[in-house]
Amino acid sequence: MYAESCKKLVCGRAAAAGLLLPLLVLVVLKTDFLPQVTHVGEASITQIPDFFFSLRPYGRVPLLKTNKVQYPSATKENVDQSVTQDQKVSSPDSIEEAPQSPASGDKITGDGAGATKDRKHEKEFLANNGETDAFSQNTDVAAPRSKLRCDFSNARMDICAMEGDVRMHGKSATVYVVAASDDSYRPVNGTVTIHPYTRKWEVHTMQMVRKVTIHSSAPIVTTYDPAPPRCTVAHDIPAVAFSTTNAYSENFFHAMDDIIIPLYNTAREYNGHVQLVATNYNRKWIEKYRHILVALSIYPIIDFDADEAVRCFPSIHLGIESHDELMINPALSRKGYSMMDFREFLRSAYSLKHAWADPVNQRSGKRPRLVMVLRRRSRAITNEVEAIATAIEVGFEVVAAGPEMVQDVAQFAEVVNSCNVMVGVHGAGLTNMMFLPHNGTMMQIIPWGHMRDICWHEFGRSLPDMGLRYVEYEVTAEETTLKEVYPKDHAIFTDPISIHKQGFTRLWEIFLNGQNITLDIDRFRGVMQQVYRSVTIT
Repeated sequence: MYAESCKKLVCGRAAAAGLLLPLLVLVVLKTDFLPQVTHVGEASITQIPDFFFSLRPYGRVPLLKTNKVQYPSATKENVDQSVTQDQKVSSPDSIEEAPQSPASGDKITGDGAGATKDRKHEKEFLANNGETDAFSQNTDVAAPRSKLRCDFSNARMDICAMEGDVRMHGKSATVYVVAASDDSYRPVNGTVTIHPYTRKWEVHTMQMVRKVTIHSSAPIVTTYDPAPPRCTVAHDIPAVAFSTTNAYSENFFHAMDDIIIPLYNTAREYNGHVQLVATNYNRKWIEKYRHILVALSIYPIIDFDADEAVRCFPSIHLGIESHDELMINPALSRKGYSMMDFREFLRSAYSLKHAWADPVNQRSGKRPRLVMVLRRRSRAITNEVEAIATAIEVGFEVVAAGPEMVQDVAQFAEVVNSCNVMVGVHGAGLTNMMFLPHNGTMMQIIPWGHMRDICWHEFGRSLPDMGLRYVEYEVTAEETTLKEVYPKDHAIFTDPISIHKQGFTRLWEIFLNGQNITLDIDRFRGVMQQVYRSVTIT
């Protein structure tokens, strides 16, 4: 009887244990007593895709040690630190847990009391689930879904944007989009190339731009998909890749039109927390425009061509968005940026003092300031001394700006920003009009040769969008030095359009590179008087 009672008691306890066991398992799984694998989430452009964190206990990936370098200020020393220094590790024991700082560029390793414990759990987890590195895909985990979007329809540039599991290897000029979703752009044979520069229609120029190859693989790996390399550096910020080709490196117009304005339009939305990556890395160019680049990104620019690291980014924007000559179309801009926004950005980047060009009271005795941009090799004003004296006579305080002054962008930006008016012959130097205060005036002297439409397209058309006023002075046949070279009955004077039809090279040789200008001083004085009245009050 006693034995039978004990038997019933044991059986009862066993039955109760059987009922409590599922509840106990549930409680344990809801606590931190067991290592857990985080769920795969959707990729974000502000953090590393959750897929990277799904393969390690406690939810985060132990990363290789890296040192992050930031720009505290715009100095040459900071610009020269163009690539983060990667410290390679030779054993698992040297891998540490990465802190979760949303403001960091590279994932930075840190020391903590739990590091040894984490490594122990990691080894146990790997022993039970198969050896894998921090960024390779576990076969027990569902494949991530990356996204690739490309636009080849624009006449100025090609652009590809990608997010999710995206990896960049600069040395081989290759970007990998791993496990792209079904609604992604599908390049032929999984590969597409981009030249990240904004003069797509100029074949010769684009041949000078290093091409970048994008490999896009499907979620289901096939024998045709190249195995993506393992990441050695992980970033928690997006990347924007562009070219600083030296095709037009000395030309301020092309620096602004081809690179800086499109780069602003593409990268400004990240408020400094974006990694700029430059192919055709031009150290001189980067130093020259360091104020702008530092204002766009707080991280050193990566020299894409020399970078041996395989970098993981939550998103990569390959190519920069250009709309038109010295223009941003708010309707096309992803964030609705305008040229007024861009000029405010420039004013901040160069710490310029004057936001508005207020009219000058003539009775105060104060003179409105006028900067005259002077050329030397072509389209020079042969009687510039008389022209300057005339502007002074009209009532302006004149700053004569030769090439030596214009070369220092930061210094000349301050000069232009202190002026009400800029005057100059059509050429790259007029691009400095962007530093004029709002409501300032730019007067373009148009060379002989039916050049009005071309000059207006490049420098006049965009001025209203910048909050600036435009005045033009078109040179006559009597004011060009071409009359000293060609007879009056030559097509250059009787039919300039016929020269245009011979192609840009011929147009350049004659009307742009082949003439200087001798201003009709009386006529010039009349235009200067009109400008003076527009910037002053009585």
